[in-house]
Amino acid sequence: MTRFTQQELEAARDRLVPDVAAAGLRVLFCGINPGLMTAATGHHFARPGNRFWPVLHLSEFTPRLLKPSEQGELPSYGLGITNVVARATARADELSAEEYHEGGRLLTAKVERLRPRWLAVVGVTAYRAAFRERKAVIGPQERLIGASRVWVLPNPSGLNAHWTAATMAEEFGRLRTAAAGT
Repeated sequence: MTRFTQQELEAARDRLVPDVAAAGLRVLFCGINPGLMTAATGHHFARPGNRFWPVLHLSEFTPRLLKPSEQGELPSYGLGITNVVARATARADELSAEEYHEGGRLLTAKVERLRPRWLAVVGVTAYRAAFRERKAVIGPQERLIGASRVWVLPNPSGLNAHWTAATMAEEFGRLRTAAAGT
């Protein structure tokens, strides 16, 4: 992995990272917003310690552990990645309530256009803020966006100590099973 100086990472602040998406995916994963490492590399969930890629493999969404730089392979598995808020920050707490709400509105339009079977938001706090559903919990939601079902997954950030890679993989696996049956 390329090493970046703090100055190089800071230069990536507010950069936009293109989605990895296509119409008709099985699952469109949705992060909170790009971190600085993601913005610097252009690869989603690129920060060392983020467990997205290992959990994606442990839950059998992918046949092997992909590197962030291999994100372009996801559509071949019926998977994609987007974010609630497009701009890169060092921490999610740098985002305002207005950015989350506007992100939810834009995400809704994107999902209506792309029509994935499932939208999987990684991070219950982001889902609550984007869709103003304060009581949402991890798991499938009642909300539909067009014909797309919604599932809230645990945040794979290494800072999320409430979930281990194994327990996250169990929840991701529940979604994989549901997505296979739809």
